[in-house]
Amino acid sequence: MVFAYIYLLITILQLRTSLCIAVVADDAFSTNVNMVFSADGRILIENLCKFKNYGAKRLIREFPTKGWSVSSVNKLLKKLRDTGTTARRAGSGRRRSARIDDNVDSVNELVLSQEGAPRPRRSTRQIARETGIHHSSVYRIVRQDLKLKCLKKRRAQELTPANCTSRLIRAKKTFAFFPRFCCGFHILHRRQDL
Repeated sequence: MVFAYIYLLITILQLRTSLCIAVVADDAFSTNVNMVFSADGRILIENLCKFKNYGAKRLIREFPTKGWSVSSVNKLLKKLRDTGTTARRAGSGRRRSARIDDNVDSVNELVLSQEGAPRPRRSTRQIARETGIHHSSVYRIVRQDLKLKCLKKRRAQELTPANCTSRLIRAKKTFAFFPRFCCGFHILHRRQDL
């Protein structure tokens, strides 16, 4: 019994030391990974470079916990020298191809023209065919730009007056043919009374 407790204690200690080693290795790895500059970090770098003439190596020495690399700080400082700011340039990034104002207006006309008419509804795929825009882009325009919801069309059976009368006649015939099963509620009450 004592040996079992000692063996259990030794395995717990081994697990704890291996977990500590794993945590230390994980922390050592995370300091080497280049991190993206936060908004506060960009402002800090910009002010220290402008007012105190800090370079990339000095910034890294002053803030070792940030995880910045020399090359990324140098790129940011070059951008600061060229443009005067560390913010992104206006218009940089991927251009909007489908959600431009003209496409939003054309989709808006097709979607909102249906409000007065109760019957003719267009799906996103029909609008996509009419405008030449991809259906997923039409869906995005409707959701994000127009702030509307796209509902899926469901087929429903429309009953004519002839259908209604034929169903009524058929139900009455069924009721007359199987009175015992159709009136199960009355039969249960009769059996309880007996």
